[in-house]
Amino acid sequence: MALFTREEALEYHRSPRHGKTEVVLTKRCESQKDLSLAYSPGVAEACKAIAEDQALVSEYTGRANLVAVISDGTAVLGLGNIGPYAAKPVMEGKGVLFKNFADVDVFDLCLKTGSTEEFIAAVRTMEPTFGGINLEDIKAPECFIIEETLKKEMGIPVFHDDQHGTAIISGAALLNACELTGRRIEDVTVVVVGAGAAGMACARFYCALGVKRGNIRMFDSKGLIHKKRSNLAEYKLEFAQEEDLGSLADCMKGTDLFLGLSTKNLVSQDMVRSMADKPVLFAMANPDPEISYEDAKAARPDCIMGTGRSDYPNQINNVSGFPYIFRGALDVEATEINEAMKIAAAEALAALAKEPVPAEVCSAYNVDSLEYGFDYIIPKPLDPRILTCITPAVAKAAMDTGVARKRIEDLDGYARELERRVKASHDRIRPFVASYE
Repeated sequence: MALFTREEALEYHRSPRHGKTEVVLTKRCESQKDLSLAYSPGVAEACKAIAEDQALVSEYTGRANLVAVISDGTAVLGLGNIGPYAAKPVMEGKGVLFKNFADVDVFDLCLKTGSTEEFIAAVRTMEPTFGGINLEDIKAPECFIIEETLKKEMGIPVFHDDQHGTAIISGAALLNACELTGRRIEDVTVVVVGAGAAGMACARFYCALGVKRGNIRMFDSKGLIHKKRSNLAEYKLEFAQEEDLGSLADCMKGTDLFLGLSTKNLVSQDMVRSMADKPVLFAMANPDPEISYEDAKAARPDCIMGTGRSDYPNQINNVSGFPYIFRGALDVEATEINEAMKIAAAEALAALAKEPVPAEVCSAYNVDSLEYGFDYIIPKPLDPRILTCITPAVAKAAMDTGVARKRIEDLDGYARELERRVKASHDRIRPFVASYE
């Protein structure tokens, strides 16, 4: 049952103020002295200090806590290529999540560009303004080229969340699914349906976690990706099988994990029945998965089932990752978000699922209890402990791998400070939002 009507959603975005975000001041501007400090002539002192030592930009401006959420609107949610204007509500929404969950400030930027090169050139020029770049809703293969180029050419984290966010959260789920079903990750066989940004990134990340590349069978809209197909896009060759191994139904037989990032009703109950013992299904087409939770469980009661939806167990939701990953990266002034940081995030999230779940989290989801098992393999997205679980792990991985320009010596103290920081952010925001109600 829908939680809201179309008109309610539109009214939410329309009133009492258009959109979902607003820029607010952090310093007084009420007296002549305030004005002189904020702008001329006082601002010159900050400018001169930064001109002498560029690193002081993090001390005297908000850059170190400011992330750009950038899109061209070519691959928005389940809506496709709707363009940069129609993409803006999503980018504003991403800003809401960054701020609410990790006190990260965001400017959302929807770019009207004519080419990949133009997009790259535009973003490259923004480095003095931002501490990090979150790329969003950009179609493949352009998203791969854009991210790879910008990572090489910019000295701040550049992270395409549609790729890596999905990979990290589902990777955490995979680690626990293997443990619960008694599998060794290096033996796991995987069928991936959807060869776009998320599908490719998930497959790559699973390999980083230990899955063998040859054990991944990937499908696009034309069928299995194999080397004997004509006109195969170059980026798909990475997971191309040597031979045509048949249809989706053929490849599902005996496989351990199904990963769906495609469209609804693509997988039948017979396909699920044909999978290995205790099969794992991450069916993440939104809003309707490749096979429904009810149908999958009816076909194989022994399966572990995850979707992108909040109304079923094992929700694989990017909000469990990106705010905290950026928080950790920003706090150590990392130059990038590397593979070690992503693995640290996945392992931390997987470990948290094994901890006792607080009553307030259960209450938020209207359940009496949650315990590690087939129907609870990853923490719920609204679990506040994710902040102090993932963020220090990411910061530590950045320091350990040499991409941090700033060190945090007391990670336990850092975790406690994170809790205080986000609570203080909520305390500031709550009455501000209420003033519009």
